[in-house]
Amino acid sequence: MDFQLMIDSIPQLLVGMWMTVKLVALALALGICLAVPLALGRVSKNPFLWMPVYSFIFVFRGTPLLVQIFIVYYGLGQFEAVRESIVWPFFKEAYWCAIFTFTLNTSAYTAEILRGAIQAVPHGEVEAARALGMPRLLMLRRIIVPRAFRLALPAYGNEIILMLKGSALASTITLLDLTGIARVIVARTFAPYELFIMAAIMYLVLTLLIVRALKYAEWRLSPHLRPPPISDQ
Repeated sequence: MDFQLMIDSIPQLLVGMWMTVKLVALALALGICLAVPLALGRVSKNPFLWMPVYSFIFVFRGTPLLVQIFIVYYGLGQFEAVRESIVWPFFKEAYWCAIFTFTLNTSAYTAEILRGAIQAVPHGEVEAARALGMPRLLMLRRIIVPRAFRLALPAYGNEIILMLKGSALASTITLLDLTGIARVIVARTFAPYELFIMAAIMYLVLTLLIVRALKYAEWRLSPHLRPPPISDQ
């Protein structure tokens, strides 16, 4: 094993890791914004709301992320209406195609996570809000959605990690993320073992940081689960 090559490749891999962080962070931020109304539509009793949302979630959860990326990056450009529209400058760039696909994919998974969390909110809390005369929108904003976010946090943490690993597929559409940079160096040095080990280590570091951040968020959002302070008396 060429340890010197592994060390020399770190600066270039760090550039790719930064691209990976940007892709994942932006996709997750946009995805959670889209997932909240999708989750509310999913728990609605109105079929004109929940049926389109269910179809959207079913499609994006039921098809591989790689296929979704290829459809957006290679497929949309086949339509003349898309090429002549105002969105073509957006879709002709691999970066924005990846962001668009990752956002839709993670929003589908996150919406289903939030749907389960909303339905898991204790019924007594909802009844207490109704007894206080809270309007429906205020109850959603002050009681149901914040409580659902706390309940959904462990499962959403898994989705963040899955999105981080899935972001490696961005390298298939020419983006030089962490995996893409590793592939470029491998093509030049013919040393796949060393380079992909370094890439794996960097993914593990990112995963560790995410896990620690989620643990801290759970601790902050669940004060009732913290052990009581030990009295000196």
